[in-house]
Amino acid sequence: MALRVVFMGTPDFAVPTLLEIVGSGHEIVAVYTRAQQPAGRRGLELTPSPVAREAERFKLPVFTPKTLKTADAADAMRTRAADAAVVVAYGLILPKAILDSFPLGCFNLHASLLPRWRGAAPIHRAIMAGDRETGVMVMKMDEGLDTGAVAMAQRVTIGSDVTTGDLHDELARLGAKLMPVALGALERGSLTLTPQAATGAIYAAKIDKTETRIDWTRPWQEVHNHCRGLSPFPGAWFEHPGLGRIKVLRTTKGDGQGPPGAVLDESLTVACGSGAVRIIELQRAGGKPMRTEEFLRGTPAAFASSLN
Repeated sequence: MALRVVFMGTPDFAVPTLLEIVGSGHEIVAVYTRAQQPAGRRGLELTPSPVAREAERFKLPVFTPKTLKTADAADAMRTRAADAAVVVAYGLILPKAILDSFPLGCFNLHASLLPRWRGAAPIHRAIMAGDRETGVMVMKMDEGLDTGAVAMAQRVTIGSDVTTGDLHDELARLGAKLMPVALGALERGSLTLTPQAATGAIYAAKIDKTETRIDWTRPWQEVHNHCRGLSPFPGAWFEHPGLGRIKVLRTTKGDGQGPPGAVLDESLTVACGSGAVRIIELQRAGGKPMRTEEFLRGTPAAFASSLN
């Protein structure tokens, strides 16, 4: 017998899981997502979330409460008469009254190998820290921040030049395949829950704009991890004296040494505190992402010596 499920999610990362559940035969009785956000150049147009767009395509009922911490929100959730909830990057805190609304529990898809990188930005933080492995986990939610018992996991190797955007897409696909398997086991009564390790918890704080500027005095590996960990959003950047702010979207290990920020060759290899990185893709403010060779065709002289 299929489960009655409430789906709770907002960004692109959550969409593949929603689609897989739709195709798995379970009944999605409601979709909860964040309210429409201003978009467009002047921020005057209200745009539904990626999850809302997909839910409407399947004619699923969509709800956009500003909070779930009220008695009315809990009462409304209980009227859904759902067996379980699936939560994927929803963006609102689920209080105990909401968690208790589902006889079989709330199950969150989290993009890390818990307890490492609990919190808001696990993909960014894993790459910025130079982790070589991560994954996705299906976790039964409790009142803590990503502290619940783990039901299923899929591990992934992080390649040396992989960006947050690359890893985001891979984990979204893997998680979308994993969640219906977990729901199937839950339906059969065979889902096994394992408490998280008591040690090794690290929190993935939300990325602050004050930490996005590139510091060329750091070792090349740290500069490289910083750039790829913030790509494509919010983007690591430097301020060029002639061209203004430029985001660095892709880098790799470069050859050479020099004063930090010095351009070492025509391939845009830049010296760091030790070693160097070669910039592969970058983006001027208001422009489109460009490969380095394309970028330099229009602005070769500006990069003749230094990015400081």
